[in-house]
Amino acid sequence: MPLEDHLLTESRNPRSEAIDALSPLEIVRLMTSEDARVVAAVGAEAESIARAIEWAAERLRRGGRLVYAGAGTSGRLGVLDAAECPPTFSTPPGMVVGLIAGGPTALVRAVEGAEDDPERGAADIAGLDVAAADLVVGIATSGRTPYVLGAVREARRRGAATVGLACNRPSLLGAEVDLEIAPLVGAEVLAGSTRLKAGTATKMILNMISTGAMVQIGKTLGNRMVDLQPTNEKLRIRSRRILRELAGVDDALARDILSRCGGRLKRALVVALAGVAPDEAQALLDAHGGQVRAAVQAAASSSDPRVLAAGPACSDSPGSRSGSGQPNPHEESSE
Repeated sequence: MPLEDHLLTESRNPRSEAIDALSPLEIVRLMTSEDARVVAAVGAEAESIARAIEWAAERLRRGGRLVYAGAGTSGRLGVLDAAECPPTFSTPPGMVVGLIAGGPTALVRAVEGAEDDPERGAADIAGLDVAAADLVVGIATSGRTPYVLGAVREARRRGAATVGLACNRPSLLGAEVDLEIAPLVGAEVLAGSTRLKAGTATKMILNMISTGAMVQIGKTLGNRMVDLQPTNEKLRIRSRRILRELAGVDDALARDILSRCGGRLKRALVVALAGVAPDEAQALLDAHGGQVRAAVQAAASSSDPRVLAAGPACSDSPGSRSGSGQPNPHEESSE
């Protein structure tokens, strides 16, 4: 019996066998009920996903990279997650990297045979000069895509940590990596169409890995994205709003502080909350790994070691210190 016949992602779904006889509304309801199963499947992998977040954060703090490698839908989702990190978290483009079998062309058009070439996967990893400081996440719904297997094997040979994300267990990919994440989403509504439930699970998990790692290295304050790049009017408005909410200043003062801080929200928050000049605010951030909480705490007097809370603060004046909570001394980041 062919190997494909044993893959959960290739199996037939009895609940959708008559999908071609359903109305559009019935199709929507069927697919919604199937997608609801994805959340539980992802939740069952919580501990492994959390470990991947820890590994990613640890390497990013040390100047390493988070690298995704996949083919087809899996590769596109990895590239998408990587591409969204710079505008969301102000990361340099090389910090989170997405590799897809067949290269950029494969983002919009299938490249025949690209996913079946393990040597190409290895070559793409070598081309990035992957090393021990990096984390490579191989993404293959089937758990056996040759391009991805070649990529993780080369990454391990170079000393990098490796994670395998598949929707089958056991899998060839799971046997090749240091950490396996395998959300078992079950048979697809259309047999073998893994852009559906498997793709949804993959997107959820990549969201968690990159977002969790960025939170860990100080790219957020509470649930606000404070290390964003104000490259358009929407983001400039967001920066002012966050500064108003966290520092209790009005819009005019928020504009002034941000202007004096070169538009950098983290620097402006330390200025407003610690009552220091922009240069001193930057020095505090540099000394505390880019962590706003730690920088503001350091500026507080030893007799009044109040810490910024992730909510409205400093309503009395833009330079007052307010809030509560404890920073994580192990979290670091570059500004």
